[in-house]
Amino acid sequence: MLKLIRLEWKKNNIAKYIRNTVILTMLLCLFIFALAFLGIADDPDGTLDAAPGMDTISSPIELFTSMSFLIFTSVMLASFIVSAYKNKTMNLMFTNPVKRQKIIITQMMAVWIFNFVTLVLSKLIIYLCIFAGSKYMQSSFKIDFDMGSLSFYIQLIVKSFVIVSMSFIALFVGMAMKSSKAAIISSFLLIFLTQANVGDFTLADNAVFPLVLTAISFGFAVLSVYNVETKDLL
Repeated sequence: MLKLIRLEWKKNNIAKYIRNTVILTMLLCLFIFALAFLGIADDPDGTLDAAPGMDTISSPIELFTSMSFLIFTSVMLASFIVSAYKNKTMNLMFTNPVKRQKIIITQMMAVWIFNFVTLVLSKLIIYLCIFAGSKYMQSSFKIDFDMGSLSFYIQLIVKSFVIVSMSFIALFVGMAMKSSKAAIISSFLLIFLTQANVGDFTLADNAVFPLVLTAISFGFAVLSVYNVETKDLL
């Protein structure tokens, strides 16, 4: 399986995606640093302009990294799988003496592993940047994380796991509708569902919701490969 995953990375030019995630991380880091220390999130009177419960620095970090990488993962899945069907290159892959389900699962795992690792690293870099900045500058947001705590890293890994896994829902929609655009649009809708606030209500900090959402995501992952042996999806 690992050999097949490496082949998928090579075939899809993973260096291009590495470059894009580096650029994305740099832009997110600069933006969140500006939010925290350069006053762009403040009202003219100097007070923080943030929704209730969003006055801690971890809130914008989790929000913007989750938004960015859910969309990025969905784009990669659409490119690796949905576009391969539409371009008929998947038919050529299915002529290999490997089960179709294994091929699709390998492609899904290649995208999932890459984005999980890069999301964790991206968050660590951003948190480290904010931590370093807080030593010398006054933050508009409350610094609510402790990089010396084990729970910080556990939460970071769990949240990254959930966000990247959510992209399987977008993949299923894209395959069902035979459209890469549908997969990407679905990722935007998932962002609104999981990260948006309605008044003081949000699902982003709900303790049970991530577990339910992860189970649903892997359910859609199973559905995406369920009939692939006997039916061409696109």
